[in-house]
Parts: sequence; C-alpha cells; structure tokens
Amino acid sequence: MIRIRGRVRSLGLPTVWGAAAVTYKLACPLAQETGLEARIVTSAVFFAVGTGLILHVRQTLMRELRQLRRVAGAAQSALLRPPPSCVDGLDVAAAQLSSERGAAMGGDLYEVVATEYGVRAVMGDVRGHGIGTFGTVAAVLGCFREAAHDEKDLGSVLHRLERALARHLRQEQPAGGAEEFVTLLLVEIRAEGEMTALNCGHPWPYRLSGTDVDQLAPADPHPPLGLFPLPADLSTEGLGYLEPGDALFLFTDGAQDARDARGRFFPLSSVVSNVVQEEALSSQTVLRGILAALQHHTGGTSSDDIALMVLRNGRGRSLRGAGNCATSHNPPTADDAPLTPRR
Repeated sequence: MIRIRGRVRSLGLPTVWGAAAVTYKLACPLAQETGLEARIVTSAVFFAVGTGLILHVRQTLMRELRQLRRVAGAAQSALLRPPPSCVDGLDVAAAQLSSERGAAMGGDLYEVVATEYGVRAVMGDVRGHGIGTFGTVAAVLGCFREAAHDEKDLGSVLHRLERALARHLRQEQPAGGAEEFVTLLLVEIRAEGEMTALNCGHPWPYRLSGTDVDQLAPADPHPPLGLFPLPADLSTEGLGYLEPGDALFLFTDGAQDARDARGRFFPLSSVVSNVVQEEALSSQTVLRGILAALQHHTGGTSSDDIALMVLRNGRGRSLRGAGNCATSHNPPTADDAPLTPRR
C-alpha cells in the first residue's frame, strides 16, 4: 500500500503538467492561432512543461538511485563486514578496492576470527571481479565463519570450504558453464605466536618485523579451490612466529598486478619496505601507506579487485586470553576509519 501511494504521488505532478499542456492546446484561443507571437508562446508553454517533466523524472531517479545505493551498501557491509580493530591480542586493519564503479566490494574476501584453536584468518580471490562474484563470496565467507570455530585443524576448515563452494556452484550452474574457482589463503596464529597456513593458489603473505620485510613462501600452493579435488590429508605449512610487535600482511593478486597508465606493475614489495621504514609499525599506518601508494600508482582505478589485511601482534609473548590489545601504540581514532576507500 505504501509503495502504491508513493507511485501515485510520483505520477501526480507529471499528470497535472500534462493535463495543463493538453488543456492549453485544446481550450486556449492563443494556441489555435498561427502567428509568430502565438507560436512563441505555445513553444514556451510546452518547453516549460517538458523541462519540468525532465527535472521531475531526474529527481525521482536520483532518489531511487540513492535508496538502491544505501540498500546495496548495507548488504555489502553485512557480507564483507569490517573486522574489529582488535582480535584476541592482534591489531587488525583491512580494506578492499573494487574494480567496479559504485561497488564497495568485489570478488575478494577476507575475515579474521578468534577461536579456541587460535586466531584464524582467510584471504581469498574469486575468479572474475565486481558484483557478479557476490554469491561465491557469500558462500565461502559464510562457511568459513562457521568452520573456523567448529573444526580443530585448518585442513578440515579447508575441506568444509571446498564442499561449500561445490554446493554453491551446483546451484548456480547446474548444467555446467564457466569454470569457477577461488584462490585462498588460510592462516592460524596460535596463542604463543606460532603461525601455520594452507594455501590454494594464493600469494603468500609478508612478515613485517621492525624494518625487515620478508615474503613467506614455505612451499608450493595447492591448486585454487574448485579446480581439482583437494587431497584427503592436508598438512599445514609453518610460517614461523609472529613475535611481539611483528605484523603479517595478507593481500590478493590484484595488488601486485595493479598497473599504472604506462602499464607498469605496482612494486608491492618495495612499497611495503618503504612504508615500514617511514612509519611506525602498526596495522593502521601500514595499510594506509600501501593504499595511498596503490591509488597513486593506478590513478584511483584498477582493472581488478584488491583486498589487503594487516595483523599485528599488539601484546606480549602470549596472545592467550587477550581481551584488549596492547596500548604500545595509539589506538585507532575517528580519523583512522573507515579504511575502505570510497569511489
């Protein structure tokens, strides 16, 4: 009923204008004359009516567009919600750049949760980009948010994600179709700081220790999720320890493949090194520095989606039972959020 009333109100003014124009044409003697002055007046009347109609339609469309953007923004925020700034002793900062204009997110995904087995994080990249990947992102993220708490080991979490993706693809493409896959990196950071990971075709993360930057690459990744069945027995790869004050930087390949107007790739490793040299090592400052360099390199536009996440050990040696992050650096302020760029 409310929608019908809104439609009636939106059509009321154009109807009145149209009726006025028709009445003028049929009933006004001046409209029947063929002289120059009469033609000028008639043209002015119809020009005014046409302009009013165009402005009214434009206003209505803009109002509906703003409403659609609000709904889409709320849906996207619920799907890829900003992570908390502190997760069980880890300072967290994350952001995404969508390649599709007007979209707050694209085909990249990330999440970090505190579980009884340690802090678990996922970073993934769905084949393709833009809003067409939302269904796959939702299937993978929804499964991870449950499996991360339910499963004791990362291998079982990854098998759950594989089955969830397979079910989603069967529903979306029951008769086959374009090959769909997801590159995925699962990381577990245990209470004492030990890190383990499982990698399905995804870039390995960087460990930031003081001013030292090292890309961790303990083994060859498994194929992307969805291309081939995973082995029944999945052994995790050790990434070493996240010592107090160290940070782990996760990203999707859109970051290292981003190009400038001359076709040059974004020098991700050099940029990360420069950022940690120039700024105090905190999740917020590292992420802001990399984002600023990315947007400068690409001119604010990218051909692929980009997701970034920084996890910093904000406590002492042990992370267990940390309700709040350490105060060794200033906590995020209103100027620090949101990190997600607006297009």
